[in-house]
Formats: sequence, C-alpha cells, structure tokens
Amino acid sequence: MRISVKIKPGSKVASVEEIAEREFLIRVKSPPKEGKANIELIKTLSRHFGVPKSRVIIARGAGSRNKIIDIL
Repeated sequence: MRISVKIKPGSKVASVEEIAEREFLIRVKSPPKEGKANIELIKTLSRHFGVPKSRVIIARGAGSRNKIIDIL
C-alpha cells in the first residue's frame, strides 16, 4: 500500500490523523535532525498499521515534510 504523509516534527504529542483516503498527518516528538523524525515516523506507522518496522519504507521525501510511504 502506498500512502501520502505530511509530518510535523517537534510536536508535544505524537499522533496519527487520517486527512483523506491514504493521506495522513503524523505528529512526532523528535526533531527533524539526523533522521530522528523519520525513525519515529517509521515506528509510529508500524504501530498504527500493525506491521513490522522493516515493512515501512520512505519511498520519496526523506528530507521533506511531505513524504510517500510504502507499507509492504
């Protein structure tokens, strides 16, 4: 499954909000430095979809707030 994600790093509370079909707004506590926000994003999505972290892949936008994520 391929989804579109907008990430908001540095939030007070981590959360997953579905904006539209296959479009999500993800809030993470980690700062956007050294890939920490991406690591927390992968952990959050794996918990939300109930899949292992290895099955959540950032297909596009690793350095951007808007990302395309593949969930295998």
